[in-house]
Amino acid sequence: MAQLTDTRAEAAAPQRSLHKGQQTRAAILDAALALASHTGLEGLSIGALAEVTGMSKSGVFAHFGSREELQISVIREYHSKFEQEVFTPALREPRGLPRLGAMFDRWVRRVTVERDSGCIYISGAVEFDDRPGPVRDALQGMVRAWQAALERAIAQAIEAGHLRADTDAMQMLFEMHGLILALHHDARFLRLPGAVERARAGFDRIVGASIGEHAAPSPTPSRARRARR
Repeated sequence: MAQLTDTRAEAAAPQRSLHKGQQTRAAILDAALALASHTGLEGLSIGALAEVTGMSKSGVFAHFGSREELQISVIREYHSKFEQEVFTPALREPRGLPRLGAMFDRWVRRVTVERDSGCIYISGAVEFDDRPGPVRDALQGMVRAWQAALERAIAQAIEAGHLRADTDAMQMLFEMHGLILALHHDARFLRLPGAVERARAGFDRIVGASIGEHAAPSPTPSRARRARR
């Protein structure tokens, strides 16, 4: 019996070690994401992260073998949180304009939360727009995935008859993205009041311009909020 107990204990030891390692890596990644939100992906380094977490450089390096791997891991973590806060909740809305409106509304809310930190998608694009390599590829892939989701939502709104059949989905996506960039600029850089309301009003105009005479779309986000008051 003693031998069996010892065997079980020996088998459990690697599992505990693995779990602890995963927890440590997750904690380092959270610290790295917070650091990158303020200093950008280029501000990330094994040394800076070791100082922030109170770990040794070798301890951090054991979880992220290189600065490049650390940067890519941060991009993936940011994308995962973005999906959880913006994309996944919006999927609960019916296909068509309700879902598209929810995606934009939650995107706006995400930008307002990041006003005092920063958007990895936006800051990363500035840092790596002309620097090909794995980090840029990872960042570009995540942004493209989000844009593809928005394009699908626009296409579904067209199929549902909420938007005119001749609606240019790529043009609408371009203008939606432009609103987010303007919001980030005015709210974070210029600190202008009313930027959020202007972004939402801009979305209403974009959608309104694409509604056909006989369409019966669901309310856009700002109209829905006004109706609930």
